[in-house]
Amino acid sequence: MKKMMLTLVAGLMTTCMFAQTDTSWTRGGSATLNFNQIGLTNWAAGGENAFSSQLLTGFFANYKKDKVTWDNYLIANYGLITANNYADIRKNDDRLELNSKYGQYAFGDFYYAAQLNFLTQFTDGYDYLTSDVIPISTIMAPGYLTGALGMDWKPNDKFSLFLSPATGKFTFVLDDSIANAGTYGNNAAVYDELGALITPGEKMRAEFGASLIATLATTLSDNISTQGRLTLFNNFTDPVKENRGNIDVNFVNTFSMKAGKFITLSLYLESIYDHDIKIPTYDENDNVIGEGPKTQWKEVFGVGLTYRLGDPKPE
Repeated sequence: MKKMMLTLVAGLMTTCMFAQTDTSWTRGGSATLNFNQIGLTNWAAGGENAFSSQLLTGFFANYKKDKVTWDNYLIANYGLITANNYADIRKNDDRLELNSKYGQYAFGDFYYAAQLNFLTQFTDGYDYLTSDVIPISTIMAPGYLTGALGMDWKPNDKFSLFLSPATGKFTFVLDDSIANAGTYGNNAAVYDELGALITPGEKMRAEFGASLIATLATTLSDNISTQGRLTLFNNFTDPVKENRGNIDVNFVNTFSMKAGKFITLSLYLESIYDHDIKIPTYDENDNVIGEGPKTQWKEVFGVGLTYRLGDPKPE
């Protein structure tokens, strides 16, 4: 699985940057390095010295000719932050995502389409309230592979609405200890009353249902642009019938403002809700008192250096 993932990533990057000139293709991408630093000396109000940096990269390779379209996009983000007055280094962002969508013209602004999405991370993740040694996530734990067939409405190069009545979603948890915890919707390990392992945790979970994916990439003014994606998924096959009405939600939106030739201000917003993901609840002493599904929120604001290559992405 890891070899396949690296092959896909290398293939797309090669296509984006080094493929021969073909007017049917548009290729390009960008890399942004954001940073933030706090230094305190004899600061009466208290605080902590800290430094953070974040590398955001995105590469695209899109094909359009006659009645065929093929859109590919790779996202690779990673960020680090210091803690305990520079004593510790922790990650604050980690995402590896590949999207590929093939379309065949149907009628009007509609295309018959097939879409593939792959999502995971690069390195171990920790819940620092409980342990900085035992990871709660790592590469391919979890990893998500989603394939869908349906119709794609593309009225212009800025907006797309993909509807699929046939979507397969596969969740991989390829680390034994993380799989045993059953955090990501997989069946947890079963132990006897003495704590001996009877049945290990499930390492792959398959779901089948319907999905909706809406994407928008446009300019709001001469120097401000936005890119957003809303993904909804409904699992028809949940073994618990009461859960079959639940909808997984993933909403990502990025605002970018050019402050110079290479300087960019960016605001990244992400919201996730997945009924199958168990998130701990803590008391005032940081003790775990329960777990269950919750809405997840992420916000990143940064000022950094941006370098663009290839063709300009349609806006």
